[in-house]
Amino acid sequence: MSTISTTTAQSVPGTYWQWRGNSIYYVCAGESHSDKPPLLLVHGFGASTDHWRKNIVQLQSQFQVWAIDLLGFGRSAKPKQEYSGYLWREQLNDFITEVIGQPTVLAGNSLGGYASLCVAAKYHESAAGLILLNSAGPFSDTEQNTQSQSRGNPLGKVMRSLLLQPWASFILFQYVRRRSIIRKTLNNVYFDPEAVTDQLVEDIYRPSCDRGAADVFNAVFKTPQGEKVDVLLSNMQCPLLLLWGEKDPWMKAREKGVQFRQYYPQLTEHYLQAGHCPHDEIPETVNDLISDWVMTIDRLQS
Repeated sequence: MSTISTTTAQSVPGTYWQWRGNSIYYVCAGESHSDKPPLLLVHGFGASTDHWRKNIVQLQSQFQVWAIDLLGFGRSAKPKQEYSGYLWREQLNDFITEVIGQPTVLAGNSLGGYASLCVAAKYHESAAGLILLNSAGPFSDTEQNTQSQSRGNPLGKVMRSLLLQPWASFILFQYVRRRSIIRKTLNNVYFDPEAVTDQLVEDIYRPSCDRGAADVFNAVFKTPQGEKVDVLLSNMQCPLLLLWGEKDPWMKAREKGVQFRQYYPQLTEHYLQAGHCPHDEIPETVNDLISDWVMTIDRLQS
């Protein structure tokens, strides 16, 4: 892997694709290779293609790299509608089919990981491989425990009911979108505070000013529960790489890893000294792990 500086990486200029009457923003870098699958990078909640700039600048020397803004985020349209893993699954699969045009290795962080897993579970012909970085989504047994705890927590039930009210969600949105709160949140979920730059804060703040952003935020609280991770894994066939930032305060990475291995023992995994977004925090390490793994699965499948 060539050593290209990721610290000053700039966003790759992108373009738009029309999907179901909505403008979807995406970027593409690097040349297509007949002997290597392309990569599709999928961001997490509140992020965008900009969150992958440090990965694109390095990975494009070996692969054709695509990144996309999910509907409702980044520079993509933000219509007032229901949002779910099913919706983003269809968006990603249609993008692979209509734009990329060949089986692709999906790499998703957090929410983007869950959406990518949904693609790999249903559309086997689209997924050449799957890379999950601190992926979101509950397992069946975890969900049962959570429901049991919530029944004994009336305050939590009231809070969830309150946030279903549009006015309450709007007030919360106006609070969490402030630059100071974005920075505070990032400092909490990143292990290395030096990785929380002004540029990163601005990349997350900017889409929150778009028309419809508050409606998307409100819709998240009403998102229907999708398939559990164990159910999705039972329907998946492609190679799986797990990259865990084990300093992530939002999830117990080691425990989640055990659950993934229980339902998909043939996976490969690495635990990294990083927080919720290891691809942005320690990009060189993540890029090397992705590159080495993709080359390995490509040889196995050839």
